[in-house]
Amino acid sequence: MQKLFNLSGRSALVTGSTRGIGRAIAHTLAQAGANVAIHGTSSEQLADTVATEIRSYDVKCTTILKDLGDEDAPQCLFDATTDAFGNMDILVSNASIQIPKPWLKGSREDFHQQINANLRCAYELIQLVVPAMQKRQWGRILTVGSVQEAKPHPDMLVYAATKSAQTSMVRNLAKQLAPHGITVNNLAPGVIGTERSLSRLDDENYKQLVLSKIPTARIGKPEDCAGTALLLCSNAASYLTGQNIYVDGGMSL
Repeated sequence: MQKLFNLSGRSALVTGSTRGIGRAIAHTLAQAGANVAIHGTSSEQLADTVATEIRSYDVKCTTILKDLGDEDAPQCLFDATTDAFGNMDILVSNASIQIPKPWLKGSREDFHQQINANLRCAYELIQLVVPAMQKRQWGRILTVGSVQEAKPHPDMLVYAATKSAQTSMVRNLAKQLAPHGITVNNLAPGVIGTERSLSRLDDENYKQLVLSKIPTARIGKPEDCAGTALLLCSNAASYLTGQNIYVDGGMSL
């Protein structure tokens, strides 16, 4: 059983991994033996802190600071990871931008920021990593979506739309890449206690409203997503592809 989840010798890039869900996934992949590239946007200190944690599992780790909105972001992330490890066996496209506001007040800049970070960057990263995965006949691609694919928040129309589009891309690619030993799946978290969501959950009335929509009646933790991510990035899930798996306490029901 342990061999099914053993990632020794594998190398992974986890975008948005200096905090929250990405950080938890990076830790779990490293615990399973994978070398991990940590990605953040601005805080070198935070990236270095996570890298130190990752190296404590006796694996290699490199850090990358890059704004996903930059035109060259996908190439930069790919080059930095492959330069450090020689290859990239696992891509976890986790980072995203969320700009909550009433849709009638959304600007074109808001739209482009979310499209670029949440969809274009994932698409171009996949374009870069797949050829080498095909040669090795092994690869794991995991995108991180959102419960908003099923239950879109009225003030996050564009964000929810990008996540739905990402899952459509996953389903399309999964069928094409399956013959090459490459699985492509989407993990859709519910309400998770990350920095991005905790500020809104400080409002007790809002928090109780949110909890009333979650059958398990609790806010999720980043670690709640990490086990599913490990499954989808391991040999244990070699027969599982093209799936959208909600880790949401039942909120999508």
